[in-house]
Amino acid sequence: MLYALLTPYADQFQLFNVFRYLTFRTGGAIVTALLISFVFGPSLIRWMRRKQGKGQPIRKDGPQTHIIEKAGTPTMGGVLILFSMTVATFLWARLDSPFVWVVMGVTLSYGALGFIDDYLKVTKQSADGVVGSLKLMVQFAVALLAAYFCMDILAQDPSAPKGIATSVGVPFFPVRLFEEWFAAPGVPLGLFIIPFAAFVIVGASNTVNLTDGLDGLATVPVMIAAAAYGLIAYLVGNAIYAAYLGVPFVPGAGELAVICGAIIGAGLGFLWFNAPPAAIFMGDTGSLALGGAIGSIAVAAKHEIVLAIVGGLFVLEGLSVMVQIASFKLTGKRVFRMAPIHHHFEQLGWKESTIVIRFWIIAVILALIGLSTLKLR
Repeated sequence: MLYALLTPYADQFQLFNVFRYLTFRTGGAIVTALLISFVFGPSLIRWMRRKQGKGQPIRKDGPQTHIIEKAGTPTMGGVLILFSMTVATFLWARLDSPFVWVVMGVTLSYGALGFIDDYLKVTKQSADGVVGSLKLMVQFAVALLAAYFCMDILAQDPSAPKGIATSVGVPFFPVRLFEEWFAAPGVPLGLFIIPFAAFVIVGASNTVNLTDGLDGLATVPVMIAAAAYGLIAYLVGNAIYAAYLGVPFVPGAGELAVICGAIIGAGLGFLWFNAPPAAIFMGDTGSLALGGAIGSIAVAAKHEIVLAIVGGLFVLEGLSVMVQIASFKLTGKRVFRMAPIHHHFEQLGWKESTIVIRFWIIAVILALIGLSTLKLR
């Protein structure tokens, strides 16, 4: 919004020229989202406490310490994240960018789904919200639409490399190899790119949701992933940088860096209130939305596979649940003392703060490895 309002006057007022710079607008989104969180956070928490009474219901099959320590804490804190992130994005991003609308569409749709889920849990005082199968159906419906639009945006853009709309980039291999082999900047999937991209978005959303089990555990890794993808989006959206690094050029993807900045600012603001002991939980309202945002950014920036590295912590959490379920159904035995895996370490006697900080460190390491794929080609 600010870009459209102020850049036409940049010739008359030199100061307005800074709004043309993507890095400046990304920084503006970070600061704006952070300030909004600080301003509205306390009043939102007070309001949530009055409305929710007993707060978020704690899983009876989870760690017993949570029933005592976390009972009564209000949930739906994702509303604060989404509000600050959305305002910051629409203020600082270029609203003529179709990628911005696709990513924000996924984010807000998943946030609405998570809000309904949290509302049902709070009102019924049960850990059961929206039926799991229905939740997945809605997520895939939204993700399939987003994947189609991302494909169509690139297919209609004359400046986009040939074949990029229906291909998937592979890390550690330069674009020129795929252009020689397939006449495309990645492995061509045809229309199968749509279900593949949808799977990435839904998978990211649900694994972030599984990670959100301890105070601050999901918030910081999401910010780390957003920072990594902010840099990736900035680089792949610039033809010169993309050619130098040997990665697919994705016209218009640079604007996604502003959304990543908004996620970082909103996450920092929320973490102020979510730091142990948490005054509020993000709930599915926040975790489903943030995971969907990261997943759709990865799809739009044509770095879907790299998300498995950058978001490796989320993948680990999701795999631990899958392994636990499969093992119990096939053998009647559990691999972990409790899943997701962060609860396993709780059962081993690790303090919550120890688990959270060590998982943050792992998230940083994985993000750095993911970013290294930009150069190691």
